[in-house]
Amino acid sequence: MVKSAADEATPELFDTIVNLCKRRGIVFPSAEIYGGFRSTYDYGPIGVLMLRNVKNEWWRTMVQRRRDVVGLDAAILSPPQVWEASGHLANFTDPLVDCKNCGSRHREDKLDDPEVCPTCGERGQFTEPRQFNLMFKTHAGPVEGSGHEVYLRPETAQGMFVNFGSVQYASRKKPPFGIAQIGKSFRNEITPGNFVFRTREFEQMEMEFFVPPAEAEEWYGYWCEQRMQWYLDLGMSPDKIRLRAHGADELSHYSSGTSDVEYLFPWGWDELEGIANRGDFDLTQHSNHSGNKLDYFDQATNERYTPHVIEPAAGATRTMMAFLMDAYDEEELNDGKDSRVVLRLHHRLAPYQVAVLPLSKKPELSGVAGEVFDLVSGAHMCDYDETQNIGKRYRRQDEIGTPFCVTVDFDTLEDRAVTVRERDSMAQERVAIDQLPGYLAERLA
Repeated sequence: MVKSAADEATPELFDTIVNLCKRRGIVFPSAEIYGGFRSTYDYGPIGVLMLRNVKNEWWRTMVQRRRDVVGLDAAILSPPQVWEASGHLANFTDPLVDCKNCGSRHREDKLDDPEVCPTCGERGQFTEPRQFNLMFKTHAGPVEGSGHEVYLRPETAQGMFVNFGSVQYASRKKPPFGIAQIGKSFRNEITPGNFVFRTREFEQMEMEFFVPPAEAEEWYGYWCEQRMQWYLDLGMSPDKIRLRAHGADELSHYSSGTSDVEYLFPWGWDELEGIANRGDFDLTQHSNHSGNKLDYFDQATNERYTPHVIEPAAGATRTMMAFLMDAYDEEELNDGKDSRVVLRLHHRLAPYQVAVLPLSKKPELSGVAGEVFDLVSGAHMCDYDETQNIGKRYRRQDEIGTPFCVTVDFDTLEDRAVTVRERDSMAQERVAIDQLPGYLAERLA
């Protein structure tokens, strides 16, 4: 029967997933032909589809299916004033230490032993810690110098705060309402690692939900529950995910409550998403620094107030990797005489929903298979594969998580029907070509 390699968090699973990502075109090391560039990765033909599906599902849940959330796509580059107001220029730092013996650099707060270098093993060779700002700085225009400095955003949130007034006016939304955004962020991490989990360039899925102050605690609890359920609805194992509330010593100075959705990765429990009750800190800071009011006047109550903010913020890339690790399965077949690797992904997250497989390369089969592909690909992301024997092609599709394979064989030329194979059960069913769109639509809704 099925034995999942994800049943236990082990380093072996991590290595297996990294190898799978390279072999099947999910994630490649960036600039590999030049020796690679540390902590940067390129998403291959399979990975780009799955990452897009993760983001699409987040957007569908957070924006498309809600009446109280609108979208935004703010700029990546921004002036220092934004980050001075947000506190990032002064406070967005990590403690950096250098090993005098081997020259390696580390975050002091992440060391297992603050006296021992994990690179060379020497004790007592660290320099005094100094604060290292994690933001990437560059210059706008042809002249470098003061007044031309700009920053790559370390988070997407500030774009939603500074646009609060414009979005509220244009959308005519009344608190409680949210602004959602998916986009790239950049952090000059001292010690990136664990594959795509902690990188210097990454994508975030964030939403700022603006509420009347008296309703903040209620909405904080609501969004903790909603965000936890999203992962479960997409098939994540309940025993591998948890919601952990921050202790008082972990809270940011502006937060009255923060909880993390955590996943049991091979290296242990780690954060997928944070949900924070940020109070009115952000809008107040930007209002004070810019001189522009970022408040709301409620005509019904004749009250003016600065909304409080509930922020669910998730990493798209690490979320994709968690779903991939959770779906990984090694299954024994034929009483242990055979086996297969299968990604049991929810069909909404699978890179391809359907694979069209002509039994051979003969033109008469390829022609009908092309018709089937055209018939199905308008509604579903489809792969087309006519290389190697059909058994190996099934295994290949199992390994990238394709829910359904549609095989065009020589009987198709006579009965205008195809064989549909389901990924998890491997059950096969004969379906007429003209009924195929409805058959798949019912199962991939």
